[in-house]
Amino acid sequence: MASRNLEITRFGHEMRRHFSFAPGYTNLNHGSFGASPKAIRDKAEQLREECETTPCPFIKYRFPELLDESRVAASEFLGVPLSSVVFVANATTGVNTVLRNMIWNPDGRDEILQFDIIYGACGKTTNYISEVSQGKVRTREIRFTYPLDDLEVITGLRNAIHQSRRDGYRPRMAIFDTVSSNPALRLPFEELTALCREEGVLSLIDGAHGIGQIELGLSSLDPDFFVSNCHKWLFTPRTCAILYVPVRNQSMMRSTLPTSHGFVPRSLASESSGGKSDFVSNFEFFGTTDNFSFLTVADAIRWRQIVCGGEDKIRDYCFRLAREGGLKVARILGARILDNDAHSLTKCSMINILLPLRLPTSGYGSRIKTGDFPGATVTDWMQKTMIKEYKTFMPVFPFQGSWWVRLSGQVYLEQTDFEWAGWKLKELCERLEKQDFV
Repeated sequence: MASRNLEITRFGHEMRRHFSFAPGYTNLNHGSFGASPKAIRDKAEQLREECETTPCPFIKYRFPELLDESRVAASEFLGVPLSSVVFVANATTGVNTVLRNMIWNPDGRDEILQFDIIYGACGKTTNYISEVSQGKVRTREIRFTYPLDDLEVITGLRNAIHQSRRDGYRPRMAIFDTVSSNPALRLPFEELTALCREEGVLSLIDGAHGIGQIELGLSSLDPDFFVSNCHKWLFTPRTCAILYVPVRNQSMMRSTLPTSHGFVPRSLASESSGGKSDFVSNFEFFGTTDNFSFLTVADAIRWRQIVCGGEDKIRDYCFRLAREGGLKVARILGARILDNDAHSLTKCSMINILLPLRLPTSGYGSRIKTGDFPGATVTDWMQKTMIKEYKTFMPVFPFQGSWWVRLSGQVYLEQTDFEWAGWKLKELCERLEKQDFV
């Protein structure tokens, strides 16, 4: 990376020079798809070009070497053994890998426990697993009314485990987030993981919003399965995710998605590949894909240390920006943020603000009937109008009978961006209430 791209840079708009946002575009939605510095994308492009010069040698021999270097960086960053870390395309792929490798008991009494705010794709996956297992496993959803404190979340999972057993079922696995998506709430995943261990339930943590956003303490956390996107908050190019599986559970992860050359049938004796375990070898190559982003983890970590000053400074800035900026938006709207008294739900880089809309969140009344986007939902109309008129994007979503917006704090944003967002949201809400869609 060029020396100019490795200069410590003040957080806020000065940091924008490292990114590639279009002139006038305000990226208030880092949480959905991330954004990576140009210097790190340049590294991926250099490796892509190197591959094109000698495709076969690079893919067969050079790529595995570089992948191991990236695994070393990831394992050291997370503080876990190298043998427990592999890469997958994204968190959804990681969750699918774990769930599709599980062998469910044939008596039909296995259950997957999940919260009602489970990420949509993961919820669809558990539905699919229940369907294709032909009755071997079912899901049990844990419902809450938010906001709530951490103890209520923990008690909710404990009660669900015990109720599952009282109902004659076997709670095999619990899936929960570090920070959920919509709404964005930091869950007490540390205590939830400990509870699963205490109750003999496998823990599957969807840490899509984990690495690079919050302190994970993965070595002491010791979950059964953990997946986290690097392309969101760690700044690698899309797509890149870490799948962590401790040695005790690696024999359960029989195949990648899709199954490829690394698969070793149980009928064959296990033979190590260059000193690597079957688990690591399995995930080294699973078909020809553009996964050069996997090779940029060390560069992303180094960039964050040098340009940003390290993880503590990034977290402190983004947490404060999200909370203070969110409160500023709420004041402009005459509304509130989604938080509990202890502020544990908002100890992250995203914030949810209630929108002052009386429109229903479902049914015909939630559809826009005129204007540029007739037939659109409130979500689509607001988001498309933001793009067209304001050059920004903020996720708008229905939750618990009301409309909410989620904003992300990031090192290239300032409080003025949140204030600007507040006034634009106020304009949009007023237009919706007045049916002013022209």
